[in-house]
Amino acid sequence: MKPKYVSYDTTFERKFERYKSRLSCIEKDKLKKKLEIFKEDIFDKQLKTHKLRGNLRDYYAFSISYSNRIVFKLLKDGGVYFVEIGSHDVCY
Repeated sequence: MKPKYVSYDTTFERKFERYKSRLSCIEKDKLKKKLEIFKEDIFDKQLKTHKLRGNLRDYYAFSISYSNRIVFKLLKDGGVYFVEIGSHDVCY
């Protein structure tokens, strides 16, 4: 499923920039590749996209590395809203 658009707020943008600043060049390239895959198919096997449970049951997440993920919400109009980035300890 290809998203119509991807949106996020300034809080996510700040966290994303902070996350990126800690990455090596190789890790930044991997992140860029994962985001490109996501823009083509949200549920591509390489992303390991999955629905979350508990308090986050309305959200999905995809892996950007072994221990990090991006949490997002599917919008009714076919868009995607990025909520959180970081380890599995982060919650919204």
